[in-house]
Amino acid sequence: MDNDALAELRRRRGLTEDGARADKVARRHAAGGNTARENIAALVDPGSFVEYGRLATAAQEKRLSAEDLMAQTPADGLIGGLARVGGRPCAVLTYDYLVMAGTQGLRGHHKSDRLLATIARLGCPAVFFTEGGGGRPNDTDYPAVSSLDVRTFALWAQLSGVAPRIAVVAGHCFAGNAVLAGSADLLIATENATLGVAGPVMLAAGGLGEHRPDELGPVSVMAANGVIDAVVPDEPAAVALARTLLGYFGGDVAPGVAPDQDALRSVIPQRERTPFDVRPVITTLCDEGTVTVLRERFAPELVTAFGRIEGRAVGFMANQTLHMAGALTSDASDKAARFLQLCDAFGVPVVSLVDTPGIMGGPDAERSAVLRHASRVLVAAARLQVPLIGVVLRRGYGLGAQAMLGGSTHEPLLTVAWPGAHMGPMGLEGAVRLSLRKQLATLEDPAERDRVVGEATAAYREHVTAFNVARAFEIDDVIDPAETRAVLAATLAAAGPDGFRGSGRVVDTW
Repeated sequence: MDNDALAELRRRRGLTEDGARADKVARRHAAGGNTARENIAALVDPGSFVEYGRLATAAQEKRLSAEDLMAQTPADGLIGGLARVGGRPCAVLTYDYLVMAGTQGLRGHHKSDRLLATIARLGCPAVFFTEGGGGRPNDTDYPAVSSLDVRTFALWAQLSGVAPRIAVVAGHCFAGNAVLAGSADLLIATENATLGVAGPVMLAAGGLGEHRPDELGPVSVMAANGVIDAVVPDEPAAVALARTLLGYFGGDVAPGVAPDQDALRSVIPQRERTPFDVRPVITTLCDEGTVTVLRERFAPELVTAFGRIEGRAVGFMANQTLHMAGALTSDASDKAARFLQLCDAFGVPVVSLVDTPGIMGGPDAERSAVLRHASRVLVAAARLQVPLIGVVLRRGYGLGAQAMLGGSTHEPLLTVAWPGAHMGPMGLEGAVRLSLRKQLATLEDPAERDRVVGEATAAYREHVTAFNVARAFEIDDVIDPAETRAVLAATLAAAGPDGFRGSGRVVDTW
């Protein structure tokens, strides 16, 4: 072994480590952030990271010396490689904000292209930390004109349905960096994150005014409009959540502690129209500490979440009556349809908790194209290859309930209802008023009309109870709420491993 060559290897490797730029690292820490290498170390299992392209530098030899490039542009600002997370294979890539503000260099693109092709070959999940300012225009060593032949965006997009992809954003993320984040299956962002398809410099150059970075796509906007799947306080929390999300796609784990299931018997209010929070239903059904709610600030009338039942990963979608009475709005429908695609692509069975008056109607709803958006849920559910289990908690009315159940009460692997549930083609009073419209038109006294409607509604309510629906075998069973977890676990176990193969279909970005 040439000792001089070995010493040079050590020297060059040292230049890529955080210790070689202590001043920049100190500023990063002072601003409350972690370095790219710190995030990787926190994410992956110790000693498992195999780095690609560590010694690459920016393609700027016409501007800087080789020594300057090694010192100022280690890894060309993109650190990536293969590792294990929780004992399972995973790829990790991260732009390094300490190198030219995390911009995308030409050699960095070559590196990411190589890694993305490797991910496609292996089918392993990927975590991509995408903080940065977009494309770098001053890489002078390549005779590029448009640079539109870069394949990174296409290769990352081609992984949709092939391997789970998680993007993590902290700080500023603009242009190409933001598009990579937006193309991921799940997007985690810290509270200080800002995402935008164009950054301040690009907007100013395009004549669109002067803007501060934190004015362009802050979390307050991007979580409410559905761009962000999960908001966390800081980068350590983002890394921890990324590990958790990867785990849902990694198979079964040892069963966890089950909460007291008797609590489910008292979760539903006595009055049918009294709203209640459905999230405790999900956390009670799941092993303790295993639930992650997604897109919580977007379309809150529908809850989507991952959790585990007896160690098995399960996706939940549930109507949230605290908002819009749990109706399927355009936004809620988009949220549900994409979540179904995500679960189906990667082999996660779905439990649908139904308590809905139906699809939102009216002029405002129609202007939002609810007809098309709600139909997305039906189409996505109809194509599911993973098991779908339906549980009607209280109200299952109209096409909204059918959409939540895959199009029909007989489409899920199992459809059950809780004892106090009611199911019908539309809301009870609406159905009564429609059927009695001619009779009601002959009654001039409003009080008399209300009396007739009230009596008919009470009679109809007795007709559409869960017990009568089950007696007609339109659903499979009525169950004690406290039995729900056991029924779900037994049904999923009976489905067997063949019921959990991912479809590999493309997952919409929206």
